[in-house]
Formats: sequence, C-alpha cells, structure tokens
Amino acid sequence: MHESPGQLENGYFYHFQSECHFSSGDLTDLEYIGRCIFNKVEYRRYNSTSNKFTGYTEFGVKNADRLNQEGQNDQQHTNLDGYCRPNAQYEVENIIGHTVEPSVEVLSVKPFSQRHPMMLACRAYDFYPAGIKLTWLRDGKEVKTDVTSTEELYDGDWYHQMHSYLEFTPKSGETIACKVEHSSLSEAKIYPWDPSMSDGDRNKVIIGASGLVLGLVLSLAGLIYYKKKSTGRILVPTS
Repeated sequence: MHESPGQLENGYFYHFQSECHFSSGDLTDLEYIGRCIFNKVEYRRYNSTSNKFTGYTEFGVKNADRLNQEGQNDQQHTNLDGYCRPNAQYEVENIIGHTVEPSVEVLSVKPFSQRHPMMLACRAYDFYPAGIKLTWLRDGKEVKTDVTSTEELYDGDWYHQMHSYLEFTPKSGETIACKVEHSSLSEAKIYPWDPSMSDGDRNKVIIGASGLVLGLVLSLAGLIYYKKKSTGRILVPTS
C-alpha cells in the first residue's frame, strides 16, 4: 500500500492512497485500488477489476464520470502490472512463501494438578509463519482429554512459539508422542517421548559428566605446571 503525503492548503487536507489486494499465491485475484480522500471523506475511487472510477460524493461522481470519459481509467489500470504485481510477487516469494521449521522438544515437567502423577510438555520454538498444530498421541491414537495448550506466542523477531501439556497416568509399554503440523513441513512430524531416563536423571548425568571433564582439565593443568617447575632443577645427593 502506498500513501501520498497530505497536502494542507487553507486548512484542508487531501490524501491519496494506493492499495494492492490479493489472496492467492499465483496472484490471479490481484487488484489495484486508488482512493482519493478529502478531509477524511473518500470522494473518488479507482478499481482495476471494474477498470473505472467511482464517485462517492456529488463532486466525486462528476469527477469520476469525467475521468472515465477521458480514458483516464485505462491509464490508471497500468498500475496493476506496473506497481502492484512486482511488489506482490516479491512479498509472495520472500515473505509469505518463507517458512522456518520449528524446534521441538518433548520432556516431563511438574504437573499442574494432582489428577495425574505425570505431565509432559511439547514445546515448539522459532517457527514461521504462525499457524501450528500440536497433537498428543498415546499408542498412535490422538489424546483429547487432560490436554492444555498455550496460544501461539509472538517472540517479537518474526518467530513464534507454542507449548502443549499432557497430564497422564503412565501405563507399562505404552508410547507417547507429540505430532507437529506446520506449513514448513511437507508432512506431520512425530516427536516421541523417551521415558527411559527421567529429566532429573538426565540432568544428573550431564552435571556428573561436566564435573569429570572439569576434573581432568584441572589435573592436566597441574601436571603441566609441575613439569615446568621441575625443568632445570638439579638434585644434590645428601649423605
């Protein structure tokens, strides 16, 4: 959409606004609109679909009829391909058609209530555009009860996030997964929950491994320091 700067003369305000409308990716319904507004009242409009000017006030009607008779409507129609089409194609290719696949994790969290002993969270981050569906599956079947979800949250950087929670009572041998559907994916993706290791145990393993690595680094540093201090030292035997 293009807006011309207002022209202020003797306290009156004139405004011209160009608009490009479309809803299809192939731009078959592309339409150019040109509005003339005086003191916040639209008095004349050009529409590329009808290829004519239309008036909305007494002055606007006379003005529109004159422009149509003079052939100014055909001149305005050139804005459809000259102004709207290249801008719309750029938006379709670089903005509307651009997608980013979500980053997804499924993990156990503290339950909201006491109805069930466990709760899982399916967290989808950094996806674009908005419009994602998170579905819980137990043994391949959709779960619709004891499920709560947040709204899609806008991160302020073009990306979005969404979280879904499932409260449940575990059953031996069952499989639980989060199904994700988004325009960036050619088909739905399934993210299974791995119950073989609880989040608390996983964190303990990570912390233990980090401590081991840190210990090895400090030991190596001490050995290198000792060898440097020992270099050039002469041992004198004592009786």
